Order: sequence, then C-alpha cells, then structure tokens
Amino acid sequence: MKQKVRWGILGVARINARVIPAIYRARNAEVYAIASRSQHKAEQAARDWSIARAYGSYEALLEDPDVDAVYIPLPNALHGMWTMRAAEQGKHVLCEKPLAKDAAEAQQMVEVCKRHGVLLMDGFFWPHHPRTARLRHLLDRGAIGRVQLVVGAFTFQLPLDPANIRLQPGLAGGCVMDIGCYPIYGARWVFGGEPQRVYAVAQWYTPHQSEPVPQLTKLAHLLQECVSCVRGLDDAALEQGLEAIRQRVQALAHSAPGAQESIDLGMQGMLEFEAGRVALFDCSFTMPFRGKLEIVGSEGVIEVPEMWLPPARATLIVHREGRQPEEIVVEGEDQIVHMIERFSQAVLEEGEAPVPPEQAVQTMRVLDAVRAAARQGQPVVLQRA
Repeated sequence: MKQKVRWGILGVARINARVIPAIYRARNAEVYAIASRSQHKAEQAARDWSIARAYGSYEALLEDPDVDAVYIPLPNALHGMWTMRAAEQGKHVLCEKPLAKDAAEAQQMVEVCKRHGVLLMDGFFWPHHPRTARLRHLLDRGAIGRVQLVVGAFTFQLPLDPANIRLQPGLAGGCVMDIGCYPIYGARWVFGGEPQRVYAVAQWYTPHQSEPVPQLTKLAHLLQECVSCVRGLDDAALEQGLEAIRQRVQALAHSAPGAQESIDLGMQGMLEFEAGRVALFDCSFTMPFRGKLEIVGSEGVIEVPEMWLPPARATLIVHREGRQPEEIVVEGEDQIVHMIERFSQAVLEEGEAPVPPEQAVQTMRVLDAVRAAARQGQPVVLQRA
C-alpha cells in the first residue's frame, strides 16, 4: 500500500500559506503539484514551497496521473465546477468551505464524486482538532445536562476593498458564507440535528457604481495595452476598432450581473431546533476579532474560546452550579495537520471521508435559508431533506 498521498493544489490563494506547511508536516501526505491560471505564478509558488511540479492551468494538474488528491482553495463560486472536474479525473477532493455556492450545487458535487468513486470533504479545520473530540465526549456523557442553547460568533475587521473575493456577489462571497458558516455548522454539530426555522438580519454593502468587476477590469486593462501597442501605426481603423472594444468591455464591467448587488458585511440570526432548542449566531467583517462558542445546558455551561482558530494552548471551560470552573487544556496540536492526515488516511485505506460530505450539504441548506431570511426580512422554514 502507498505510504503517502500526493497532493495537488488548485490555485495560489493566501490560505495556502497555512495549508501547504500542514501537508508537509503530515505523516501520510506530500505536496506534489500546484497550478495557477498563470504559469509564472505557479512556478513562483513551486519555488517558494519546494513543490515538484507547476502547471499553468488547473486542467493540466488534474490530468497528471501522479496526483492522488487535490485541495481547492478557489473562490466559492468555483468550488463546484473544479470539484466535479477533479472527480472526473479520479482525484479525491478536499474543498475549502463552504462547499458550494448553494445546497443544490453541493448535492450535485456529492453525487458526482460518488459516481466517480472519489472522496469529498469540505475544509473546515476545527472538527479535526483533538479539543473538539474532548468537547464531543463531554456533551455525549451529559456533562452539562440537556443542551438548550448554543451561541457562536466569528468576527473580524476586513478592509472594504471591492477586489476582495469575500466582497464579490458574483463569486458567492459575503460574511455569512465566509465566516458565518462556522457558528452555523458548530450549532448543527452540537445539537446533532437540523434547524426547523431560521431568522436573520444583515448589514449590507453595495460597491460604488464607479467600481467595476475586477476580472473585467483586468481585461479592459489588457485591451488598453493592445491599443497602446498599435498607436502610431498608419492603420487608424485598427486603432479605432481596439479602442471601441476597450470601451465596450469597460461598460460591461459596470453592467455585468452581480456588479452592483449588495453583499452582507455582517449577519446575526437565530436557528430554531426541535423541542424549543435554539442557536444564536453572529458574524461580521466590521467588528473586532471574536471566535467563541458557548453551549448552555440544563446543568451547566461550556465556554470554548477561539473555537474556530485555536492557539497552541487550546482550552475549554466547564461551569457547573455550585462548583469551581473546570479548565480543560489541549496543547501542541495543529488542526490543519490533523485534517490532512485524517483525509489522507481515508484515501490510502479506501475508506470514507472523516466528515461525510452530506454534512456540508446540510450546512449549505442552512446558509441558503439564513441568506433568504435576511433578504426577505422574515423567517424561513426549512423542509426536511
């Protein structure tokens, strides 16, 4: 049996700076190839990270028979397409969260991966940290009685740059998709079930009309360079033609679908579960950093500071009536390394994904519902899947 999974990386996203070192530290994985839409960027990343192969297209990496699995850190709107193309090439897929742009696409991704016999998992780190296993044990043995309330938050301050993919409606951006998915998934995980009804309010951001869609802006700049190249030539018609094309593309940049849609900078909401149990979630790009989870039971409370991005000394605190708080410490663990090792082991053993992809579909169903509730200004009832 192979000892290590050979990983390919689709894209040169910033999060690679956290994931690639984790793959190198994993006992059963190695970074083998990286791809970008630019050969130069791919080669630069390969040099920076000592990666054997660099490809100037995602397709070329997927066609490499030596690549076993791929990590997809692309914008949310591209997750579905490249996951399914990877599956068609027989590659196992670890896809950044959230899994897709909506639940319907997520379900299609699951079905395509099953049809081609490859594993699929979304890239939430926190479920793989040993502290999470300790927390699950406490809840399952009734350490705080019957869980009645979950309160989760993930907030940080993000500069309002329309070029940031998090702020582009056309790329399925937005705060709840980027970080609100953490407390929403966390609430589902704690309760072990699905909400029946959701409420949400959001704070909206609309790019200024003078801010074009970044991809089209790049194309406009490229055409401008073409115009510059032909200026001074005798063929005035050629120059006029190129100039007309440049103006048309610039106009498209302002009128393209999604260019002027609003996007959520923050969202707060409530998820109603069966038997009156409730989860409150809070996410924002305009508030100071917070990343907590609080679980309230009939006999106590568990606080989990920095739940989603734990430090080297990860803690959780158990509060019970009439007793001193109990601090539980889990030290020296890297949740990304654990995620890579668990997924790689499943690939090597031809087993199941550590977290079934159906869980990601269910999270997407809730994300769809809270986005609809915030847009409509009224609660949304979730139908049973």
